[in-house]
Amino acid sequence: MRRSTPSWSAFEVAGKRERIAALEKQASAQDFWNDPQAAQATLREITALKSDVDDWTALARRAHEARELIELAETDPSLVEDVTSEVEAIRKEFEHNEFRLLLSGPHDRGDAILAIHAGAGGIDAADWAAMLMRMYLRWAEGRGYTTEILDQLEGEEAGIRNVTISVVGEYAFGYLRAEKGVHRLVRLSPFDSAHRRHTSFALVEVWPDLPDNSDIQINPNDIKIDTFRASSAGGQHVQKNATAVRLTHLPTGIVVSCQNERSQTQNRETALKILRARLYELEEERQRKALAALKGEHVNAEWGSQIRSYVLHPYQMVKDHRTDYEVGNSQAVLDGRLDDFMEAYLRSAVGE
Repeated sequence: MRRSTPSWSAFEVAGKRERIAALEKQASAQDFWNDPQAAQATLREITALKSDVDDWTALARRAHEARELIELAETDPSLVEDVTSEVEAIRKEFEHNEFRLLLSGPHDRGDAILAIHAGAGGIDAADWAAMLMRMYLRWAEGRGYTTEILDQLEGEEAGIRNVTISVVGEYAFGYLRAEKGVHRLVRLSPFDSAHRRHTSFALVEVWPDLPDNSDIQINPNDIKIDTFRASSAGGQHVQKNATAVRLTHLPTGIVVSCQNERSQTQNRETALKILRARLYELEEERQRKALAALKGEHVNAEWGSQIRSYVLHPYQMVKDHRTDYEVGNSQAVLDGRLDDFMEAYLRSAVGE
């Protein structure tokens, strides 16, 4: 049974104010900066909490002023249009703030690491993976996020086989976690001389960008490190030197590579960051399966059926199979208009 979308209350703000007071007391301690990373994390949490409290406080004040305006409009009809406009603006702002309550996971407010892998299907699948990369880069740009391609393997003829992207911005992980899964494309293949309809698949993975002082610790003895020459674009320096790094986590078999940076050290640190995120996901999945087993729920261990279909032929449609939310303008979605799909999923997932 799913709960309804959480709503704001005065207790939400009061609780956050209490948390701010407690954290500020910690920050005033003499030994606060003995652990710089923990101190910075605390300051970031204080800033985020204050932002939330300020948003709700400002909205409450705006609603109070609108109530006074409504009373004036009862005797002055010329104010009705202004009142209507202000009430609608307040409603939209309330819905926006209320939706952010859904993004309350431990890492939702932070940055994300996004990976796209072409599925079976040769050149069409590689091209589909490249289309998805463009879609997410456009989406991130529209939200004012910063992106960086950490690792990319080109397709043999076109497109990409896989890519890993850093997405930096407030709530980047909270939103992008709605995209995790298999994405399916149906279209007339531009690579088929007979111009037949093809179906392509790509896997999207999303992990939180965890700080070095997170609970996920990596034993250096558990890692095999290989270096190689970068194959992606990056200038002569990258291609002449073995700056690219591949890490193999021996206990789990997870392999991570990074070749975007000019320095082997930088690539190693980035690869460790990705590995840390993947190990975090592995632990989350283990706990989820253990909890499901205790509840007697069925756990599907397969790679996963598609979460969303993008149809370009014989009609235009993008449909999310988890929520049944769909739109007819496929091109707009491929140009990065994803917020409605993300919000529909996040609202539907409340209470699962």
